Amino acid sequence: MSSFPFLSALIVVPLIGALITAAVPKNKPRQAKFIALGFSLAVLGITAIMCLQFTASDSSLQFVESYPWVPDWGLNLSFGVDGIALVMVALTAVLTPVVIGASWNDADNENRNVPTFFALLLALQATMLGTFVASNVLLFYIFFEVMLVPMYFLIGSYGGKRRQYAAVKFFLYSLLGGMVLLAALIGLWVASGGVLDWQALVDGEPIESGLQNWLFLGFFAAFAIKAPFFPFHTWLPDAGGAAPAGVAALLVGVMDKIGTFAILRYCLPLFPDAAQTFAPLAIALALVGVIYGALVAIGQADLRRLVAYTSIAHFGFIGVGIFAFTTQSGTGAVLYMVNHGLATGLLFIVVGMLAVRRGSSEIADFGGAGKALPLLSGTFLIAGLASLALPGTAPFVSEFLVMLGTFSVNQPVAVISVLGIILAAGYVLWMYQRTMQGTVNPKLAEIKPMRKDLNLREKLVVAPLVVGILVLGVYPQPVLDIINPAVESTLNFVGVTDPTPTVPTADPVATGDN
Repeated sequence: MSSFPFLSALIVVPLIGALITAAVPKNKPRQAKFIALGFSLAVLGITAIMCLQFTASDSSLQFVESYPWVPDWGLNLSFGVDGIALVMVALTAVLTPVVIGASWNDADNENRNVPTFFALLLALQATMLGTFVASNVLLFYIFFEVMLVPMYFLIGSYGGKRRQYAAVKFFLYSLLGGMVLLAALIGLWVASGGVLDWQALVDGEPIESGLQNWLFLGFFAAFAIKAPFFPFHTWLPDAGGAAPAGVAALLVGVMDKIGTFAILRYCLPLFPDAAQTFAPLAIALALVGVIYGALVAIGQADLRRLVAYTSIAHFGFIGVGIFAFTTQSGTGAVLYMVNHGLATGLLFIVVGMLAVRRGSSEIADFGGAGKALPLLSGTFLIAGLASLALPGTAPFVSEFLVMLGTFSVNQPVAVISVLGIILAAGYVLWMYQRTMQGTVNPKLAEIKPMRKDLNLREKLVVAPLVVGILVLGVYPQPVLDIINPAVESTLNFVGVTDPTPTVPTADPVATGDN
């Protein structure tokens, strides 16, 4: 394996890009856009090389780096990725240039600072990647908190109506979770004797069960707010509804996945006894989220808020998959994180394109729009069908694995989860029918942009996501090969094994045997 510092480069490259982009004069927005796009593509190139060099069968951390940080405290800047972290890095690397392309004109109005907008996108990418590649718990916490800053300004300065309220609510919820995490981190520091390196923690002596419970709850609460799980979800519809479409795609497509990723990376291996103790509670919250998110989505009048509520339901499925503690459900949950990022990212971007053309994201302001926008309507349909996990799209594979793995250990939970799948068909098809089909809204003919279908830039933006959704829908095996060993290793830390398949014994009387 190459000695090139891939993981630190994933953080440094977009940070340098952010500084250069921010330094571009305000009167040269086009230059800032291309610089940001170039640096995001450089990160994508680094990630592609990493994927080619990654050993799929190895469940340990790879591309490991370690640099002295605070020697007196035994702290190092440590980086490393397993299969779970790698696919999340890849998702971030793919979505960021797509979002930059989708947001090409988002900051051009109201005399906003265009270079700052794209610099914030690169800074957000760097901090999100930092959470995925950090293998020191304190370093993870720093990235976990710092990434709030660029997202806060992206929502509060460049969002739509109620952007300041949404930005403050997002920041306060996340800050509260960060404070709880910090308290639990200090407790972990004391309990481990000053060890915060992830590998050293999982290889060391287990923490006493009673203390494990408290530390698990601290970590889990912070990550549940970030995900978000019910009942910590209320900030998401406001943030997703107010943020620019591309920013919302990163918020729900990647940033929220840091919560579920961190549960797999930290809560399960570091606190295995507590993870089993609180698994029923986590599954109960996830199930409520599945049903609640779907029901509330059906009643939404705004497209952005509707998509945000669907994500609450989808995060419920991910939570069920994680805490069912089977290889199939866990692998399905991680794949769900990737596929949801692609599908919901596409959905937010398409909704943003529609809102820009119509000047509104209210469902009632559309109606029959598909007749004037056939390509955009078709892309919207693909995104919607992927969101409801139609067979042949990527989310179907992950949802099927979650249900299959859960059914093998907890049939009632799997059966209840199916109701969420049924409701998903309802809110997606109803959304599409009210906006794209039916009688044409007479007001649409008066709006010139509503007669302009996807242009070349927009086609290039949506194409990678559409291709990813369809390719992973029919051939997910390469990604599953990367994820599966890491999931198995995580479950080994927890001390659980997959149930042994049972084969019914044939009745000798029924078969005629003596």
